[in-house]
Amino acid sequence: MNHLIISFISPDRPGLVDTLANIISQHQGNWQTSSLHYLSGYFSGVMEIAVASEQSEQLIDKLQSIPDFKCLVETANTKATETDANIILELTANDRTGIVQEISSVIHHQGGNLLKLVSSHDSAPHSGQTLFKAKATIAVAGNSVEKLVDALESLADDLMVDISH
Repeated sequence: MNHLIISFISPDRPGLVDTLANIISQHQGNWQTSSLHYLSGYFSGVMEIAVASEQSEQLIDKLQSIPDFKCLVETANTKATETDANIILELTANDRTGIVQEISSVIHHQGGNLLKLVSSHDSAPHSGQTLFKAKATIAVAGNSVEKLVDALESLADDLMVDISH
């Protein structure tokens, strides 16, 4: 069994997910995990598909033949092990250029591995100022969690960090 990691981008159009699901089903693939998003007229995503080794090449060929659909496919190493604790951080701050770089740099320098980042912009309720909001899943050694949170909070006075496990 192969686990294919597929990243894609396409101009948005109705039925695109149905097309993907049908192709995967036709090749006896199992849609495992995905993150799909509409972004400024485009539909993009990342998904993991489990498929029999003998079906992998045909599935990839069929995906790559979809008109105006760009995709990159990698076969995952499913033997990877997790040794760190996963924590979820919810971050809120006034939006500014470079905020993702600042946050990712702190995570890296504190020994963390950023596994997932979902970010958005919202208006602050009373001021209307643009807020940066993010939810980050991070693998980090259990004894480094407090140090990581402290380092993130020291980035700026307006950065709020909420943590869960």
